[in-house]
Amino acid sequence: MKLFDVYPLYDVTPVKAKGCYIYDDKDTKYLDLYGGHGVISIGHSHDTYVTAISEQVQKMGFYSNSVKNPLQEALAVKLGKFSQCENYDLFLCNSGAEANENALKLASFETGKSKIIAFERAFHGRTSAAVSVTDNPKINAPLNKQHEVVFLPLNDLDSLEKELSTNDIAAVIIEGIQGVGGLDQGSTEFFRGMEKLCFAYGVLLILDEIQSGYGRSGKFFAFQHHDIQPDIITIAKGMGNGFPIGGLLISDKIKASYGLLGTTFGGNHLACTAALSVLDVMEQERLIENVNKVSSHFLNRIKEIEEVIIVKGKGLMLGVTFDFSVSELRKSLIFEEHIFTGGSSNPNLLRILPPLGVTTKQIDVFIDALKRVLEKIENKNKQLN
Repeated sequence: MKLFDVYPLYDVTPVKAKGCYIYDDKDTKYLDLYGGHGVISIGHSHDTYVTAISEQVQKMGFYSNSVKNPLQEALAVKLGKFSQCENYDLFLCNSGAEANENALKLASFETGKSKIIAFERAFHGRTSAAVSVTDNPKINAPLNKQHEVVFLPLNDLDSLEKELSTNDIAAVIIEGIQGVGGLDQGSTEFFRGMEKLCFAYGVLLILDEIQSGYGRSGKFFAFQHHDIQPDIITIAKGMGNGFPIGGLLISDKIKASYGLLGTTFGGNHLACTAALSVLDVMEQERLIENVNKVSSHFLNRIKEIEEVIIVKGKGLMLGVTFDFSVSELRKSLIFEEHIFTGGSSNPNLLRILPPLGVTTKQIDVFIDALKRVLEKIENKNKQLN
């Protein structure tokens, strides 16, 4: 048997990692400014995290949701307090796609409707409903296209109200900051207007904070930059620092009933332990404060690079845009400078998603490396011309 070949792979084989660094099978050290799609929040192999998971697995790794699990209750309390979302209830699952799938299902249950509004260049996952609200026809099979979805441009309240006025919409789903789509985001005016329109038309507002949440934007959730209250918030990625876990924060105005949602593995003992240790480290090491400090330093240093057109995003969820494809640039950063960065659906955008404890010195290493690589690319292009 061989692997189903769906991932284009760089020729790097990581075997261990610590903090903001990854080591391959040749013991080459790489600076990780991508965090495995923004998953690594508190740093690779953090001692608190490793100890907590190790101790828990020796006691119990898993049992079903048909019995009490105090770790779930502890996670709900700690997450509610730390995120300032105590007026929400928590449902735990295994991934971001599953979180969005359940959010859309819950909105349909609550409203009795099935049509969804999403936004251009959105990415919400690959399960059936989640991929249907993802604006990428290449990953939507005919099965997925049976869902009723309308894609609208960001920051266009008139188009939004026109669709909502049809009175057949169950939910509006939007990312706090677009990830795969290229770091675009709604304005504060748009988010606040959207919240008012959803309330006026009895439509649920779902905030996908799977990548932009957990301190990534400089606040616990990116929507908190706009002072709004969504009906459902979906979370994953940084929540478990690499351990698979996802969840929904559900407004307490939405009432639960037995059997409404369910999962086999969601909220298991190991996952909750991982998530609790992430919140402990974020609090103890004041990682959100670090995000804002390092982000400010990054934005100042990146001004030194003339080739940069614009920097999108917030906090440590950043997209550095050039007037050329960054494919060669990313390869050079990996293989010549030993630095991981990310791409997006915008071929000209370099995505920066480091662990939240990244230092200003590590950003300086990246800026200096970026200057060297850009100079090499420029000299190579001159020789070709």
